[in-house]
Amino acid sequence: MNERDNNVSFFRFEDLRIYAKAMDYIVWLYQQLPTGEPTANQKIIQRSFMRSAQDIALNTAEGSSRNRTQFLYYLKMAKSSVRECVVHTEIASRIGILSDEAKEHSRNELMELTKMIGSLIASLQRSSLGMPHSGRPMEESDDLNIPESDDFDEMI
Repeated sequence: MNERDNNVSFFRFEDLRIYAKAMDYIVWLYQQLPTGEPTANQKIIQRSFMRSAQDIALNTAEGSSRNRTQFLYYLKMAKSSVRECVVHTEIASRIGILSDEAKEHSRNELMELTKMIGSLIASLQRSSLGMPHSGRPMEESDDLNIPESDDFDEMI
């Protein structure tokens, strides 16, 4: 077993930079949301905002265990959750839950997540046109084996 094998998680999605970034965003969001007793309207936006943020990580994790076509679908769902978070960021800012600084930070993190997810989608779509690392054409029903090459790691 080489050194890289020791650093690979049993759950491969945990090795994806997108997953780690989504988890960092969730933790950051928990730290930003008010800890006191929110109003009914604030509680609604907070729950919805947090659920959208969690869905980025959840869709990434769920899709990673599927075949390539399904992984692409789940990544697109994760990207949709990012866009939901953009809307929640604006609402939370307008009703005073997020400061201007927190709003800007949220938007920057969400832009980065969108770029990362888009790059992974593009990479998977390109690789589905060619040959996967196994040397045989990828079939729609094949389980997705996330490549371990350095090039792929740079994209995720």
